[in-house]
Amino acid sequence: MDKIKLDIIGLSYSQTQSGAYALVLAESGGKRRLPIIIGGFEAQAIAIELEKMTPTRPLTHDLFKSLAQTFSIQLKEVVIYNLQEGIFFAKLVCEKDGVYSDIDARTSDAIALAVRFDCPIYTFESILSSAGILSDEFLDEEDEIEIADSDDNEFSKMTKSELEEQLQSAIEQEDYELASRIRDEIKKRGA
Repeated sequence: MDKIKLDIIGLSYSQTQSGAYALVLAESGGKRRLPIIIGGFEAQAIAIELEKMTPTRPLTHDLFKSLAQTFSIQLKEVVIYNLQEGIFFAKLVCEKDGVYSDIDARTSDAIALAVRFDCPIYTFESILSSAGILSDEFLDEEDEIEIADSDDNEFSKMTKSELEEQLQSAIEQEDYELASRIRDEIKKRGA
């Protein structure tokens, strides 16, 4: 079976499940999207890396990466290989000294590691044909990664230095969702 490469194109609050997020993967060079519902902590772990934030202490996925690098283990790819009763199954394809191993993982954890190792994410036609959605049914091509709906009024009255102070405070308190929204507001102002 040929693998199909996927790219992360979106991460936002789930409209269907409270407290959950929708991670949207796109078929590389195609129009199909693969939406995956994930938890808040997993969404935060992915968002932190996508936004290039540095937590004050390493998160679990950062720890895994450090451990793997310490022992010369490379994460070569992530493969979403199955879908059963609405649950996606993924594996980490790792290599050490020319020996490859597959490690079963939750899809959200596998993707959080893929962004840290900068490795490709793949799936198979059977998964995309059963769970994929055409892009015009879900997201437009121009859609950017959106971590959360930001309330413009919340930050609109703050100065740039106040926003930067709030950003630092949010990072120190490990509130990466808030930090992401503040960073988006700073970017929006062209800072």
